[in-house]
Amino acid sequence: MSERTYTRRTDEQEREKPESDESVRCPECGGHVVTDTEHGETLCEDCGLVVSEDSVDRGPEWRAFDAREKDQKSRVGAPTTNTMHDKGLSTNIDWRNKDAYGNSLGSRQRQKMQRLRKWNERFRTRDSKERNLKQALGEIDRMASALGLPKNVRETASVIYRRALGEDLLPGRSIEGVATACVYAAARMAGVPRSLDEIADVSRIEKSEVARTYRYVVRELKLEVKPADPEQYVPRFASSLGLSEEAEHRARQLLKNAKEKGVHSGKSPVGLAAAAVYAAALLTNEKTTQAAVSDVADISEVTIRNRYHELLEAEDGVGVA
Repeated sequence: MSERTYTRRTDEQEREKPESDESVRCPECGGHVVTDTEHGETLCEDCGLVVSEDSVDRGPEWRAFDAREKDQKSRVGAPTTNTMHDKGLSTNIDWRNKDAYGNSLGSRQRQKMQRLRKWNERFRTRDSKERNLKQALGEIDRMASALGLPKNVRETASVIYRRALGEDLLPGRSIEGVATACVYAAARMAGVPRSLDEIADVSRIEKSEVARTYRYVVRELKLEVKPADPEQYVPRFASSLGLSEEAEHRARQLLKNAKEKGVHSGKSPVGLAAAAVYAAALLTNEKTTQAAVSDVADISEVTIRNRYHELLEAEDGVGVA
């Protein structure tokens, strides 16, 4: 009868906390057995007995120490994304007429590749629903790029549009209208809001239709969209005007005081933010004009002047002439 041999781990190795395996017990002490994937061993958590070793490591054989190195060494495709109608799982044929070595293709090969691109594009969209989704996601990407919105906002807007398409909210409404409403909602949900005027400037539909479609989508999908906070607009306005961090901080203080006094109720958050930035610039002796703030915030100078007086009154309790 063959004798079964066991080894014990050193004190340094015992200090590690590997992954637990509740279904197996230690044959020596009956304690819990855990699996250490880094060392390829299964061992007892109580007495340190190594039950099995040299297990197969199913991870990559390379190591990476930062995100860039990981991307360079990884040999898999790009992750799936909701910003593409097929989630990025289909094949793309490059538009450049070059082979794998960078050499230009001949005339016959170029014609062949052109035909392949055409048929590949046709096969990527199987029905009208996918064609609808492809057009809408292209619009979302275009508008998000024009507004300088981050990738997570594009993903969220794409998911909202997919939900709207899945629940048949599109009949009677334009693809561009619903796509624009999704971008507007996603930006507000992510805490990087854009005003309706900014959204309408990059969209192909009217501002009134954007607002109407937005309310409809939020109501039907039961989206949790909080009211826009004026403070969320301050960093973007201050950066565009080249103001200092001190001015930005002062603008936030003005808005906090306005909230405490209830001045913000019923007022446009964009107008309040623009007025706070203008007032903060004056209070910190930084040069800016109402016209410059008006251009950045896309609101009238009259609105800035009115909100400016209200903000200072809320802070000092005294009217400003």
